[in-house]
Amino acid sequence: MLPISTHERWMREAIAEAHKAETIREVPIGAVIVRHGKVIAKGHNLRESVHDATAHAELIAIREASAANGAWRLLDCTLYVTLEPCPMCAGAIVQSRIGTVVYGAPDPKAGCAGTLMNLLQEPRFNHEAAVISGVLQEECAALLTNFFRRLRGKQV
Repeated sequence: MLPISTHERWMREAIAEAHKAETIREVPIGAVIVRHGKVIAKGHNLRESVHDATAHAELIAIREASAANGAWRLLDCTLYVTLEPCPMCAGAIVQSRIGTVVYGAPDPKAGCAGTLMNLLQEPRFNHEAAVISGVLQEECAALLTNFFRRLRGKQV
């Protein structure tokens, strides 16, 4: 297992992606996929921009990583994402065989990496990902909290 400081380094890259989403008034969620110590894919939410419910940060990064990898199987990759994956993204993670998922903030409304359920480690599926939660949790959660406060016109 990698040291926490390494996970924090890559989570900061995911946070940078979340800031990109925020600058275009998207919900600030970012993701990066790392393979052998290098970022091979990045993504941030684009649902509002492209009018597509599937344009989540994780799915965008998975598509990019598959193209960079030349294969859809991403076993030797780690996905870093600022918010716990939803059911759709958890399904895509399982289907793409990502080896490890590291997330920042839990999602009490849709989290499927341990909060509501854990689809990433469901033994009845043909793949289980290792899950590491809470990396830079406060910073990741603050991004979302502050975004929604601003959206609702409340002072941050």
